Amino acid sequence: QVQLVESGGGLVQAGGSLRLSCAASGHSGSTYNMGWFRRAPGKEREFVAAVSWSGGNTYYADSVKGRFTISKDNAKNTVSLQMNSLKPEDTAVYYCGVADVFVATQAGQYAYWGQGTQVTVSS
Repeated sequence: QVQLVESGGGLVQAGGSLRLSCAASGHSGSTYNMGWFRRAPGKEREFVAAVSWSGGNTYYADSVKGRFTISKDNAKNTVSLQMNSLKPEDTAVYYCGVADVFVATQAGQYAYWGQGTQVTVSS
């Protein structure tokens, strides 16, 4: 069993930055492929970014490419999402998850999820 806990969400003005973190426990984090998804009100959960178990490979949704950076610290069993140049349309609950494969862009490919952290971007 893997437990995931997200943190770092909050309220920020458009153009600002936030850094989300996800702490994994219950198994060695160095074996995980991980990803971030988000769910805006009234919308489906959508893929944001993924990182391979080694941290050496990353993949992004077109909507965040060039603005968001995913990274993995295997020594600390954490995955982070640095979000820059935030837009009101980035407002959502952000979730981290663990997948068996890389690149996993579908929610069904993720076996474990955190509880989510709210990000609100004001215009």
